[in-house]
Amino acid sequence: MSSNAPDYDLDETVELTTSEQVRAISDPLRTTILGLLHERAATVSELATAVKRPKSTVAHHVSVLAKAGLLRVVRTRKVRAIDERYYGRSARMFYVGLGHQEGGGSLPPDFNDFETAARESAAAHSLGQLRQFIRRARIAEAQADEFWERIEQVVHEFDRLPRSGEKVHGFAVGMYPIPDYPTLPPENRVEG
Repeated sequence: MSSNAPDYDLDETVELTTSEQVRAISDPLRTTILGLLHERAATVSELATAVKRPKSTVAHHVSVLAKAGLLRVVRTRKVRAIDERYYGRSARMFYVGLGHQEGGGSLPPDFNDFETAARESAAAHSLGQLRQFIRRARIAEAQADEFWERIEQVVHEFDRLPRSGEKVHGFAVGMYPIPDYPTLPPENRVEG
């Protein structure tokens, strides 16, 4: 496999600003298609074979992603007088912009990457192959923002890894406020 993943040019990041874009990435089959295209450009037929779904179903989902600006045709080739289209992502990473939610848009009710990660990681957990951490810290919002920027850099690094090996590995990260988590009161120090 190529060490330069994927095999076409794409932007580093794209902010999703419309409800159409957010709905497009909230479907599990469409996120799988986007994941496959991290490796290389592919035709609808290749994608249908990979996901074991009818070509017409995959063509519909590719169309939704393309209409939302998340996929594009990156090259074509002639096959028996027909142009075969190879699709690629428009960016390595998509993220839902805060402006989307402030503008009245809302996330679909099933839009939760951790639910997907929990489903995908169940088999690895039962085999003792799940690597995981959970930590909690009472920190200022500015510190949370700084830390998240560093996490995004690691996510970008993961996205740029050469696609090779026998297994696909999932990588889930998140940071969230916990409103009801207990905290200690300020320390009452007695000088003495």
